Amino acid sequence: MALVRIWARRSGALRYDRAWAPASPFTMGAIVRTAARKSLGESGWNAAPARGVAERMTTFGIIGAGHIGSQVARVAIAQGNEVVIANSRGPETLAELVEELGPKARAATAQEAAEAADVAVISVPLKAYRDIPVEPLAGKVVLDTNNYYWERDGHIEALDRGEATTAGLLQEHLPTSKVVKAFNQITSQTITTDGTPAGTENRRALATASDYPEAVELVTRFYDEAGFDTVSAGPLSESWRFERDRPAYVSRQNAEELKANMAKAQRVL
Repeated sequence: MALVRIWARRSGALRYDRAWAPASPFTMGAIVRTAARKSLGESGWNAAPARGVAERMTTFGIIGAGHIGSQVARVAIAQGNEVVIANSRGPETLAELVEELGPKARAATAQEAAEAADVAVISVPLKAYRDIPVEPLAGKVVLDTNNYYWERDGHIEALDRGEATTAGLLQEHLPTSKVVKAFNQITSQTITTDGTPAGTENRRALATASDYPEAVELVTRFYDEAGFDTVSAGPLSESWRFERDRPAYVSRQNAEELKANMAKAQRVL
């Protein structure tokens, strides 16, 4: 395993973040291309690129530059990818963040980030999910980090009654995309500090869910390179098991603990 270090300027000081990247030729670029081949019915999901063949960097289009979105951007760049990041206030307001992230990052509008994305990350308040561009994300894997805070988002009856999930709402809005739940049940600051190498005793685990196996595979590898094990809840309809206020939400858990906490979750609180 290789330790990737990010030295970033914030408030005049250097901050040390870390992400663990396995020594493997299977980069995120290869994951995205292999997922695309699989979705087209081609074989070779586990095939690694030929020795000596250069991999194109994956572009992560991140819509929402708050605590979670900016941290996922740091992880993506630590893994050797490019980032195009957007917020609701305009690219010019992201100058400081982009300077910190370095030359593999640039600010853009939400439309531009969606168009540039090989993989998209949606990290906006849930009440704004209908503002996410639809057409540019067609056919793409979309990581949904959202949580439902009725105090901020207003009450959504389908969620209050346990008839929908936050990721399911986004999937309905993006019918031609491959939505996968990710990074919603971890506090933002620990995304870049809690990762450890694969095989570490009591390694922290994060949950995911999707109707698309290739999207779960992508998130599983992304989590692993960031230093986390993965537990899949299954389809998006089961993603409520690690939404806000359930036992799996926020607290640090290894894979077995996370499985147990998801199993004992109650749908309606």
